[in-house]
Amino acid sequence: MGCLLIVKNYTGDRLNFGLAAEQAKSEGYKVETVIVGDDCALPPPRGITGRRGLAGTILVHKVAGAAAAAGLSLLDVATEAKHAAEMIGTMGVALSVCTLPGQVTSDRLGPGKMELGLGIHGEPGAAVADLQPVDVIVSHVLKQILSPETNYVPITRGNRVVLMVNGLGATPVMELMIASGKAVPKLQLEHGLAVDRVYSGSFMTSLDMAVVERVAFNHVVVGSIPTDRFSITIMKSDQTVLQRLDAATKAPSWPIGADGPYQVVTYLPKYLFHYHHLLLLQRTTLGGPVQLNQQGIILEAAIEAAAKAVINLKDTLNEWDSKVGDGDCGSTMFRGATTIIEDLKCYPLNDAAETVNEIGSSIRRVMGGTSGIIYTIFCKAAYTTLKSSNLDNITPQKWAEALEASIAAISKYGGATAGYRTLLDALIPASEVLRKKLDTGENPITAFIHSSEAALAGAEATKNMQAQAGRSSYVFGEILAAVPDPGAMAAAAWYRAAAVAVMERCQAAS
Repeated sequence: MGCLLIVKNYTGDRLNFGLAAEQAKSEGYKVETVIVGDDCALPPPRGITGRRGLAGTILVHKVAGAAAAAGLSLLDVATEAKHAAEMIGTMGVALSVCTLPGQVTSDRLGPGKMELGLGIHGEPGAAVADLQPVDVIVSHVLKQILSPETNYVPITRGNRVVLMVNGLGATPVMELMIASGKAVPKLQLEHGLAVDRVYSGSFMTSLDMAVVERVAFNHVVVGSIPTDRFSITIMKSDQTVLQRLDAATKAPSWPIGADGPYQVVTYLPKYLFHYHHLLLLQRTTLGGPVQLNQQGIILEAAIEAAAKAVINLKDTLNEWDSKVGDGDCGSTMFRGATTIIEDLKCYPLNDAAETVNEIGSSIRRVMGGTSGIIYTIFCKAAYTTLKSSNLDNITPQKWAEALEASIAAISKYGGATAGYRTLLDALIPASEVLRKKLDTGENPITAFIHSSEAALAGAEATKNMQAQAGRSSYVFGEILAAVPDPGAMAAAAWYRAAAVAVMERCQAAS
């Protein structure tokens, strides 16, 4: 019947699923994609990024799954899923940010504060406020979702809706029920809506997103309740939607079960182990060239220096990213850099094009999220350009052309360009200076050094930019102004380190 991809609206998700869809289509599979952006915390528009995908995606999954089980065609299933996605709005509340394994938890929130509108990856919320009673919080969230000014969802008085109160992993059912108990009468009495279904539970979870709330009933403070962060989702309902939501399912965490007791089975296909073993086998049996030529020696020095620069920046990148993203930029880049160092001895360094292609393979193997797919695209575009030269010794002009091709590919698939507060704000100035210096006849090494200075300046300048792509686009300007874009700083660091290494290696050779 084909495959439906339901993708939460994050840049890295869209890029990775988009690449997978294109690969599947090229092999003859039928693929449709539905993007879910149900976030109601941020004022539209958000540049090219749009609204984030949150817990409302679960309801889209249920609608699409039931439609598929009913025997509908792929196109009809995708149509129902897309319609469902357009009917949903979500907003979340939290007191503390998520914890990344091995990392120090960000301290951006002080005691007695809560964050409104957090995403599911720990990126900063839309606003910070004093801790409030739960009925005040629920009232604010519902007004935000149903606001006629923002028109996030096409829901007006007299409509019928579905309510979902989602805990992000550690919230006791009792506390989710408290939030549900506050939300239902507010929807009915304050917003004039008929509530057809109420779902409470942990449907879309994140790691250690903890909240401590004081819950007030009739102005009497009952006590301090330690809870996890929760979100509220409102979905406009009709008979078709209700039929899909009520359809029997064996999904173990769906609140309406069927066919007896639930069974949870953990299954990991054996081919995953076989594939990983094959990769290890290839890396240990395929070595680099026995004798490096001059280009290979310089390329090896540049790659090693670039990777080490990223490794040394790990903690700083994570610290910056904890303020403007999800806090793992340094860890993600570190994985890629350490793998490149490990694989360096296996790269065919006398062949620059194939080496760049192998770097892309190393990155794709270990780096996740947006950074991984962007750098994979970067390397693939550079490889295509370098491969077309049919030269054993790549000229500086061809390297400049490869950099331009990589930038164009990232911009094409990611949607960003100069001024969007991304790694392109380091790479585009570098590329422009490199091309200008080479075209005026400047020494290629000097041109490379000058372009690396432009990369550093461009990365630093991101402090003065309002993000229009990636998770930073969900963060307000006053927060962004405190730190540069981590991705841009990482790109500038490895580019600068490579330029200095090339200069030092060439000076040593002469």
